[in-house]
This record gives sequence, structure tokens and C-alpha cells, in this order.
Amino acid sequence: MRVVIDTNQLLTCFSVRSKSHWLWQAFKNQEFELCVTTEILDEYAEIFEQKYSFEVAELILDILLDSPNVIFIKEYFFWGLIKEDLDDNKFVDCALMANASCIVTEDRHFNILKSIPFPKINILKLDDFKYFLESN
Repeated sequence: MRVVIDTNQLLTCFSVRSKSHWLWQAFKNQEFELCVTTEILDEYAEIFEQKYSFEVAELILDILLDSPNVIFIKEYFFWGLIKEDLDDNKFVDCALMANASCIVTEDRHFNILKSIPFPKINILKLDDFKYFLESN
């Protein structure tokens, strides 16, 4: 199963004390494929460095880059479906190009996608994604 994960969801899952640590464990156990673009990796790096440190951000990105369940997607089309926060479109475009099962996010800007009949993109909150993984 291919998924795209919003930066804020990935950001919170590394600490063993985090309630979302299960996401990192599921990733390490290769329970899903994480789809990324260069632009998404750049945002991950920027936010991880702000939240942690340059060294920690570099370590996390190295792990992602070396993981067999990370799929690198080249964007050829830019749909521009999210108007309220244009920066979120990189996740949408990646999901479409990857034919991903869903985008995992808590960001309300993605809610607009539920009202767009085509292209259809599934949006799952973190807890819903956990349930989805457990039931498959």
C-alpha cells in the first residue's frame, strides 16, 4: 500500500514517548510504502531541522533515503486542488502520481479534497490510518 504522509504527522512519530510512534514502527516494519518527491523531502528536512537539529534531520532523511519502502515520485502534473494553502499541493500531486491509497494528515486544508469528485484522493487522519493498517 502506497501512502503520502504530511510533514506534521511524520514529525511527531519518532519519539518512543509519542502516541503516534506506532507510525514509525509500521514504516520500519515495511507495512506501507511511503511516497515522496524531492519537494516533500525538502520540506521534511526543513521542518525536522527546526524541530530537532540539523544532525537529527540529516539522520532521519538518511534513513528515509535508504529505506526500501520509500518510493520516489517524479511530478509531471500540478493539479493545484488546494487553494487555501498552496504549499499542501505537493502532497496531493505526489499522491496522484503515485496512485497512493491515501494521504495521512490532520491538516484541515486537505478537507476540500473530499468534495472534489475527480481525481479522488482519500484523506485519512492518523488514527484512521492506524485502523486501516490494522484491518488489512
